[in-house]
Amino acid sequence: MTRNNGFSVTGLRRLREVLARHVESGKIPGLVALVSRGGQTHVETLGTMRHDGGAPMRRDTIFRMASTSKPVSIAAAMVLLDECRLRLDDVVDPWLPELAGRQVLRRIDAPLDDTVPARRPITVRDVLTSTFGLGMDMTALGTPILNAIFERGLTPNLPVEVPEQDEWMRRLGELPLMHQPGEHWQYQISSDLVGVLVARVTGRSFEDFLHERVFEPLGMTDTGFHVPADRIDRLPDLYAPDPQTGEFLVWDEAKGGRWSSPPAFQGGGGGLVSTADDYHAYFRMLLNGGLHNGRRILSRSAVELMTTNRLTAEQNAARTALATANVHLSFGQGQQGGWGLGMAVRTYRGDYAPVGQFGWDGGSGTSAYADPANQLTGILLTQVGYSVPNPAHLMSDFWTTLYQALDD
Repeated sequence: MTRNNGFSVTGLRRLREVLARHVESGKIPGLVALVSRGGQTHVETLGTMRHDGGAPMRRDTIFRMASTSKPVSIAAAMVLLDECRLRLDDVVDPWLPELAGRQVLRRIDAPLDDTVPARRPITVRDVLTSTFGLGMDMTALGTPILNAIFERGLTPNLPVEVPEQDEWMRRLGELPLMHQPGEHWQYQISSDLVGVLVARVTGRSFEDFLHERVFEPLGMTDTGFHVPADRIDRLPDLYAPDPQTGEFLVWDEAKGGRWSSPPAFQGGGGGLVSTADDYHAYFRMLLNGGLHNGRRILSRSAVELMTTNRLTAEQNAARTALATANVHLSFGQGQQGGWGLGMAVRTYRGDYAPVGQFGWDGGSGTSAYADPANQLTGILLTQVGYSVPNPAHLMSDFWTTLYQALDD
């Protein structure tokens, strides 16, 4: 078998064939896939920007990263930990006074005024590990607390606009916690809260700090919270196909859409736009222990903290239950086991990827992971949301085929 810097030629050909099958099915209009190992990078661009044809996908196509923003945006907080401007067990009250003196619901489905006092204040560690007490719990849909979170625009849910940072914090501070601080991993809100924390500690916008300390040093020139007008033609429309008919409904238009102008709220949980090469630079830096072209972005210790499991079995119980009990609804996503800071970490071998692989997926059809054991990075980007199983099936086949392409 011919070798190609750690990938077999046959394996890369099969990877392209599997990706092409998804595009040719008509379910995935287009995609960009990047795989790298041992300093060698292989890119596939397939299909078109629109579901009905038009311009082809290009290597520099810009995508809405959705929740794949989380592993990147957390780096801003790690810079502050490295510089001792934050400590893991600092109480957050000086920067986030809206979260001081919390009340906690007696039960997840209780009325908002049926509470007990929090046993302790919220710490930086609680925020960074997604255990501060509030989040998106898909097993609690319809409860008063989740209804209140949606109604206040505290998560990126159309049609309620997410308000600017201080108003977002004010609304967040009106709500009781769902769980005691530090008890339970919960999704999404922590990742947005990290951005507010960074902005208040630094006295700068979250985006400005990310640009100076992470994006610019890594050469991530197309990464940010909106797409400038002179690049908007590189952003495809985002589709959420009708689950019944498969009709391609536009979830967000490129021109005039949510990412065509600077947002009121710079959301670390799902607000970034980026490209395959930009994300590759970031994940390669993590694989390299925080170094990029000889320049240190993060300390090795910070990277190890982010990319290894931070949760106890008790904190992780709800995440495990969510991943396994709802596998038929999530199309198999989210079953890595552990969670580090801003990203999933594989703690058991449940598919082709080994223990230690880290990264995350996005509901807009994005996936980015790195694997220290194989020194492997994989990034898959498309413009189809999770209203249908197709993007999840594409991702699963991408990773399965990529691991078959390893040749050593």
